[in-house]
Formats: sequence, structure tokens, C-alpha cells
Amino acid sequence: MQQKIRHIKSFVLRQGKITSGQLNAINTLLPKYGLKYQTTQVDLEAAFDSKKDKIIEIGFGMGAATWQIAKQNPDNDYLGIEVHGPGVGTLLMSMVEHDVNNIRIIQHDAIEVLKDMIPNNSITGFHIYFPDPWHKKKHHKRRIIQPEFIDLISNKLKPSGYIHLATDWEHYALYMLQILNQDPKLQNQSADNTFVKRPSYRPLTKFEQRGINLGHGVWDLIFLAR
Repeated sequence: MQQKIRHIKSFVLRQGKITSGQLNAINTLLPKYGLKYQTTQVDLEAAFDSKKDKIIEIGFGMGAATWQIAKQNPDNDYLGIEVHGPGVGTLLMSMVEHDVNNIRIIQHDAIEVLKDMIPNNSITGFHIYFPDPWHKKKHHKRRIIQPEFIDLISNKLKPSGYIHLATDWEHYALYMLQILNQDPKLQNQSADNTFVKRPSYRPLTKFEQRGINLGHGVWDLIFLAR
């Protein structure tokens, strides 16, 4: 009997409670600002009605950094990929509250979206901020940052496109650094091949500021496509 290959997803669904406001935003705003998952490549210029550079954020959480970056950088378009309903609903509400129109959302597994929908050599940048570090060693295989995943997203980058990662777990930061440094298609933007200072375009979230106040570190990595 042929063994079935288990599909590794880019998330673990911890849905939590969704508020009436978040649910209403999904029902009324996602049809306008959302893209449905499909098994064929998407025309991103048509989806945004724009020829601006396209940047993808994977796992945007509640979307606080997402809408702020998009608001401050209107010359780019941002595609957010997130599975959790409360986060999708909150980002949609924030977009309306702050009059942000250069974001589209796909509520689906990021790996499937990237494999099926996103053309190679089409993306200017990837943002992956504070992904689940899966602290226990036996769970490290669940981390989204794996060699196969970095190879996948690096193929989607335009020449000189970038990958920007951030984490508040030092062990995961070192793990990320090792994996990205091993990819011959990518060039570390740190002068000493380690980490970079937080770029001005990435805002501090309340969660991150709270950790900094407690003395926790935050590590940013930026790599460019060669």
C-alpha cells in the first residue's frame, strides 16, 4: 500500500472567539478586499487594479503592523495571508477606520497560496513577523521557516526582492539565520552576516513594545534575492 504523504501546513488553527464586529467585517468587507484561494495563478495587477510593487505578508495576526505599513507606503500594494478569522476581521476593520485601500487578503494556508497562486519572479518583498517559534525541539518541524519554504518564497521574488523576518525568540532567530544563510539565492543585508536593526518601515506593535519593556530582545533579518 502506498504511504500517504502528510501535507505540512503553514499554521495551526487556533480560532478563538470571533466578535460580532470581526464577523461583520468578514461578511461585508472581505468580498471587496479579499481574494479567494484558487489552484491557478492570480493576476495581481488586476486584483489590485494597480501596477505598484507587490509585497506579501504571511501570518499577519491581528494586522496592526500590516495596515500601518500599507498606510505609510502608498506606493506599494500589500497582500496579507492569514487563516484566523479574528485577525482577518480586525485588519478589515482597521483598513476602513484608517482609510487604507492598498491591501488585499487571502484567508487560506500560505504554502498552498504561494505554490498555486503566486507567479515566480513577481513579488518585491515578503514580511513574516513573529511566526510561532514552536519552542519544543520535537515541534521544530512545525516552524514555517524551513529550507523548502525559503526556497519556495525566494523563487517568487523579483531580482533584488527581499525577505524580512522578525522574531522575539533568540533561538528561533539563530535558526532562521542559519537557514537563510544557506540559501545561495539570497544575500544577507547585515554587514556581519547576522541581524539588522529594525527598519523604520516596521512599526513597533503593543505586544512587541511590552516585551522590550520587560527586557526581551527582538531580532530582524533582511535578505535580498541575488
